[in-house]
Amino acid sequence: MDKDSQKTGPPAPDPSIMPTYSLATRAMHADDSLNSTSDVAPAMHLSTTFRYSHDPDKLIPIADDEILKEGSTIPQAHIYSRLSAPNTTRFETILSSLLHGHAITYSSGLSAFHALMVLLNPKCIAIGDGYHGVHGVLGIHKKLSGLKQADLHNPESWDAIGLGEGDVVHVETPLNPTGEAYNIQHYADLAHARGAYLTVDATFGPPGIQDPFAHGADFVMHAGTKYFGGHSDMLCGVLATRPDKDGWKQWVQLWQERLLLGSVMGSLEGWLGVRSIRTLELRVQRQSRSTTALVQWLSVSLVSTNGDASTVVTQAVVERLQHSSLQSGEWLIKQMPNGHGPVFALWMKSEKLARSLPSKLRLFHHATSLGGVESLIEWRRMSDDKVDPRVLRISIGVEDFEDLKADLLQAFEVLRAEQ
Repeated sequence: MDKDSQKTGPPAPDPSIMPTYSLATRAMHADDSLNSTSDVAPAMHLSTTFRYSHDPDKLIPIADDEILKEGSTIPQAHIYSRLSAPNTTRFETILSSLLHGHAITYSSGLSAFHALMVLLNPKCIAIGDGYHGVHGVLGIHKKLSGLKQADLHNPESWDAIGLGEGDVVHVETPLNPTGEAYNIQHYADLAHARGAYLTVDATFGPPGIQDPFAHGADFVMHAGTKYFGGHSDMLCGVLATRPDKDGWKQWVQLWQERLLLGSVMGSLEGWLGVRSIRTLELRVQRQSRSTTALVQWLSVSLVSTNGDASTVVTQAVVERLQHSSLQSGEWLIKQMPNGHGPVFALWMKSEKLARSLPSKLRLFHHATSLGGVESLIEWRRMSDDKVDPRVLRISIGVEDFEDLKADLLQAFEVLRAEQ
């Protein structure tokens, strides 16, 4: 039986109209063109190597100009899994549609960031706070190349180190661990005026929350372990280049260099990614709504003078909180029109309270990472020694909002009673 005779069901959507579909629809159908059997759920392909065609006239060498068609990120044939494989290629095809660019996957978020630095090889970088692992990767590049670093929020320091053509301005937004947002377009304008690239770590603001390319980003990075995976069971990193011809050429270079860096996703992880990305919008929108509601409840409780029991107990143990929903500005509405990221930071009144709160909760797992269907809380000092010891990072899952609110409140009550 030939491949075409195995196909059943409706034909793949016309690629020209795919961008007109909603995020949820593209998450379900952006990879339909790759369907070659009657399976509704794509099969898991575990092979690391693939047979060449038995027809000598149909052999496709590994050379990029033969195995990749112009503008395409889907190889005409799989050869070896360090180059491409069915599950990861399918996952990247969906991600490209959702991210509005050319997407490529890696074994972790940090391997994706490392690959980005290898590609661009900047002499200078401007970066602010954020994920400590990214700063660790930059430490390696400083050792290897003498990379100079400036403060993201102080453009004068950019000029002091000579940041210019081909260098990098790196913005993480929303920010880890606070969930606060930065104005992408503002930093894009500053970077491009110097001939530098704007790279955006958008892990805390997945598709449906924000689109950095729409606001001037040149590269978008995601720790796909978080919302793309969404179930705390896969490691993944993602880079996306702009959807134009230059972006495709950059993607090809990333693809070539990934083969040599060896930081490719495993086939199981690629299969899990496809499984998970189907429900991205459902998960993230619920998580976003619940997070914003919890932040608003806590924010009102911290300034209220009504004297009711929940207000009194919250004010007794909580100092303040941080989240993009507490910020304002036209740029924020434009950049995040559909809601806010599902992570926020809670500042307790003492280190002791911050250490103790996770042990009083019933529905929150005390663990690192974020973005899964389960709610997590982390005394952030457990994994980042530079964070204030009073800080807790909270990642909201898909549980009922009222249940999560009640759980936080009963934990505050226990802490207050113990004081």
